[in-house]
This record gives sequence, structure tokens and C-alpha cells, in this order.
Amino acid sequence: MVIVRCTRKLLQRIGPPATLGPASTTLLGDWYGTYLPWRPRQVALLVNERTLLPVLVPLAPAATLLRRFPDQLSAVLAAHQIPEAVASPEVSATRYAWLSTTSNRSVIGSMNEFAFLAEANRHAEGSVTDLVDLSVKLTRTPCGPLYNSHVSPDRELRALLADLSE
Repeated sequence: MVIVRCTRKLLQRIGPPATLGPASTTLLGDWYGTYLPWRPRQVALLVNERTLLPVLVPLAPAATLLRRFPDQLSAVLAAHQIPEAVASPEVSATRYAWLSTTSNRSVIGSMNEFAFLAEANRHAEGSVTDLVDLSVKLTRTPCGPLYNSHVSPDRELRALLADLSE
């Protein structure tokens, strides 16, 4: 089970938050989500609180976003060459999601930076149009909250998983 903490813009599209929900039980923990009003395809950006791993998901149809998120997460983890034995339980647990409101301003700041970078990469010459490829590209971005640890989400994810295998 996972908590998806959404911005007001995203909650307006996918539904109201739960009043009280249990804590996330996944290895990666809570996710934060926002709405990107891209044309012709609107997108939701979800960022993991623990690793700042970004995952871009097509928004339409908005009512099924949380049901489609685990498949997109699975594709992003596979692109990072995360072993199936680690990725599968995480993806399975993510299939049970509760909506909540945001609470960590640092993650929101990182999410805003990812949104800006995703928009810039989307319009760049030779731009990446596949959302999984763009998500992977964003994971190489240095993030201020990770400077005291592994600097970028891809390195933070690998370090977290390396700690598990020890």
C-alpha cells in the first residue's frame, strides 16, 4: 500500500484525498504527484519522497491514473535495470494507493524542477517523447535534497537497493 500525496491541481482531476490513511508499506514509501498541462497529451508527474525518482504517466483518463501508475513504475524500474525480484514486490504493493495532500515542501520543490526540466526536454531538438525515456533522463538530475547522500535519484535508488542486498 502506498500514499500518493497530490497537489491541488492533480486532486481536482483524480478525486478528493482520503481523510485518514495508513502509512506506506512499500520500500520506496510515499509518492508526490502533480499535473502537467501538456498538449496534446496531459501528463502526471509522480516523484518518490525517499529517492526523488520521477515517473511520468499519461493523465487521461484521470480516473484510472492510480491503476496505471504501477505499470509505468515497473517500466521505469526496468529501464534502470532493477532486478525483477526487487521491482515486482514494490510494483505489486503500489497497486493499492491512497490519495492524500502534500506535506514535504522539499519534495514539492524538486517536483517543480523536474516539471520544468521535463518541459524543456520535451521541446528540445531531438527531444525525448517517450515518457519512460524522459523519466529516466530526469533521474540523472542533481537534486539539492540529495547532495548529502548520492546527488541524483538514479544513484539514490541504486544505493537504497544495494543496502537491501547486503
